[in-house]
Amino acid sequence: MDYSEAVLNRIFILRLYDGEVVHEVLENFAEKNNVKSAVCLFLGGAEDGSKLVVGPKDGNACPIEPMTALLKGVHEGCGVGTVFCNSEGKPKLHMHGSFGRHNDAVTGCMRVGIKIWSIGEVVMFELSSSARREKDQKTGFELLNL
Repeated sequence: MDYSEAVLNRIFILRLYDGEVVHEVLENFAEKNNVKSAVCLFLGGAEDGSKLVVGPKDGNACPIEPMTALLKGVHEGCGVGTVFCNSEGKPKLHMHGSFGRHNDAVTGCMRVGIKIWSIGEVVMFELSSSARREKDQKTGFELLNL
């Protein structure tokens, strides 16, 4: 385990609109507002046809082949994630969410396109931190480097 210490800075409250894609909006907002590190909380609705990464097909295989789930119908959802800049200095969101409709639920990574349906609320807690994301050659993931 590695660790570092951070300090809480600004807090932003965002309202997302119909059709906006969560990870695109948050990464663009972070870049425009010079947010290099943050914790984000999401609450809202996901539009029909939104997608989640729900795991690798084989956890031991390289390269990693992601599985995706397509949301059929509007879903209620919540999520938690972090923003850290990658090696190119671009803010990158890593957010997992859980989405449900009636008695069905699916949980996964929101990086492939959760589109807002009607309600999208995010609270972004900016951190003062030296943490960054760096591309891991084995997995291809941009992993946290402290």
